[in-house]
Amino acid sequence: MVTYKLSPSLCYPNIRASALKGGRLREANGLIAIVIALQQKQQSAQMLADKFEVSKRTILRDMQALSEMGIPLYAEAGPAGGYRLTEGYTLPPLQLDVQETLTVLVALRALTSYADTPFNQERWTVIDKIRESLPQESLQQVEPLLELMHVEVPQRSFKAPLLNKLLAYCSRDVWMRAYYRSERHQRWLLLKPKKVFAEHGFWYCEAYSDTHGELRTFRADRFDELQDADPGAEHDFAKQDNTKKDKPTNHTIRIRATLTYRGMLLVEQDPHIGERITEREEDLWEVDFQCPISEWQWATRFFFTLGKDAHVLEPESLRTEIYAKALELCSQYAAKDMPQTT
Repeated sequence: MVTYKLSPSLCYPNIRASALKGGRLREANGLIAIVIALQQKQQSAQMLADKFEVSKRTILRDMQALSEMGIPLYAEAGPAGGYRLTEGYTLPPLQLDVQETLTVLVALRALTSYADTPFNQERWTVIDKIRESLPQESLQQVEPLLELMHVEVPQRSFKAPLLNKLLAYCSRDVWMRAYYRSERHQRWLLLKPKKVFAEHGFWYCEAYSDTHGELRTFRADRFDELQDADPGAEHDFAKQDNTKKDKPTNHTIRIRATLTYRGMLLVEQDPHIGERITEREEDLWEVDFQCPISEWQWATRFFFTLGKDAHVLEPESLRTEIYAKALELCSQYAAKDMPQTT
């Protein structure tokens, strides 16, 4: 059962008592967090420093403090080495304070905004269990804060019934055959899924497509059927260099555009180019990225829909296509097509 507390250090009296003795009560929570992390797996001092956003020196000092408290730690040298807990050593069951409870409930409530998740029933039952286990005094502190905090998720009506199956293929790291509905095609694709993620109210699957010869992102609700790929098929996925997506090649075109404040907000939501924005001056931003040839039509539509909130600097061919689309739109709404009024 999950229990709750006002101070994490109260749950682990040995660590708390030692910290008090050394005048380091404020460090108790950090020491407990390290022990919990080491219960999961062996970790180096640098890994722990990165995780808790402190210096490596601080972690080494904390390790010394834990050893002095009698926590059974041992270290392994070498590139794959790190700190571990003696086998069989565990802390008491998980206990959450008010802020930690709030963190969990806010995240879980965001998941309830999705039409589908890999854990549809569990997202509700875990919320009920946490609320039921929370002492009345703590519940009175959490409830008002929950009303003030909200993770905005657009409401979507699209179901993704194959979400759990997609997640299973990702975890197995195997190829699959997928019948997928895109804007232009309804066809079978040969894919190697890498991860499943949620964004803007939709679930997506990032996968290497043998059909397209590159890593692509697919809407999870557009998969109609998934099958195991032929186990005898040979796929040389290792040849694909997906670690440098923005590296200029003969198959990419550089796109540069200036953005208004609104344009910057819209572009930064894109998972592929959102981090390619830089501020040029006050109230003016620029996005600069390498666009794969296969995504040219997407780029044309994307910058056209941004309207006056984006000004494409290069390439000229993109400017020409956006201009042509603007003429088509003007023609569609030309005065001669307007109904006559009397």
